[in-house]
Amino acid sequence: MSKLPANKQINGTFGAVWVNNEKWLDVESFEAKVNPEYEDVNMAEDLATHKKLIGWNGEGSMTVKKVYSRGAALLANAVKTGVLPEINIVGKLADPDAFGAERVAIKGVTFNEFTLLKFEQKTRMTEELSYNFSDYDMIESIS
Repeated sequence: MSKLPANKQINGTFGAVWVNNEKWLDVESFEAKVNPEYEDVNMAEDLATHKKLIGWNGEGSMTVKKVYSRGAALLANAVKTGVLPEINIVGKLADPDAFGAERVAIKGVTFNEFTLLKFEQKTRMTEELSYNFSDYDMIESIS
């Protein structure tokens, strides 16, 4: 087996995020993950505990540089009126020196919280936005 070239490891600087088709240029970090949910299954004459997939949940987070009021702009009025907006996210990681790109569409997004105001002296401010989601599509993957 030949050695893997070091320059093929993807650099996160080439990641991008679109929220409701708007490219957010202030995203510092992004993560979306799926957590399978299993139920134990015991079989006759077998001491092992097996697992049966019974569902899944999606969760993630992104950190944005505090340039805009991202969370408040999306949710401040919505949580007061009880009418939440439909939110979809597309994330992409496409380092031009890598073997390919990854792109995923995340649907049914609900943000868990947002910050109305926060500051700290002599500190570059960021905003953490954690979320859950109910659907996703793998649009592109690296093979």
